[in-house]
Amino acid sequence: MTLLSVDDITVSYGRLTALRGVTLTIDEGEVLFVTGPNGAGKSTLLNAIAGVVLVGSGSIMIDGAKVTGNSPEDIARRGFSLVPEGRNVFGGLTIEENLKVGTGMRIDRKKIADDLESIYEEFPMLAERRHTPAGMLSGGQQQMLVIGRALMAAPRIMAIDEPSLGLAPKIIDQVYEILVRLRTQRKLTLLIVEQSSTRAMMTGGRMVLIRGGRIVLEGAATEMVKDDRLKHAYFGFGDH
Repeated sequence: MTLLSVDDITVSYGRLTALRGVTLTIDEGEVLFVTGPNGAGKSTLLNAIAGVVLVGSGSIMIDGAKVTGNSPEDIARRGFSLVPEGRNVFGGLTIEENLKVGTGMRIDRKKIADDLESIYEEFPMLAERRHTPAGMLSGGQQQMLVIGRALMAAPRIMAIDEPSLGLAPKIIDQVYEILVRLRTQRKLTLLIVEQSSTRAMMTGGRMVLIRGGRIVLEGAATEMVKDDRLKHAYFGFGDH
């Protein structure tokens, strides 16, 4: 079943067009990687789906309901949770306070306490340091925190922008192990912006490559990384 549908969307910042006629779908339970060079429009795509930036044309649907132009709060209530690039923890708040920020849009308030304990079981480090200011955590620990915070919104689709950015390889492995496990345990659909095509290959799922605001290549991640067309599309080889 198609859970997320993006149909021919265009996004502009003033005179700069960041996305040009982007169309994609994600089925329930699927993993979709979005890759491409810096400035290609990857983060803009996630922010457009989340309602953070305005879509100029085209439409976005979640579970059959059109959400184009809706507020980020409404889109979050419909099950879309975004982990932004750079992590963006609230450094002066404790870990637990950061986690509870993710519950603001929830209707099922009675389940929040149980979900908090579930997050602590998944991330023991967060439980041990729940009263520690988030600003004192390492980059990897902050990444765990923002994933936990996104989970506290009880999402059906989790979008993560550059989860491996600035992290050591061992920590990246841990982050992806957790994401894959959460996908199975919670029946999550994952939309991941990731520069590393190798990481996408190791994880599996589908991949789309964005360049110049357009999707220029798509397919199974394990096959695309073997295809010279990925390098050609990524770096623009052969363009005229």
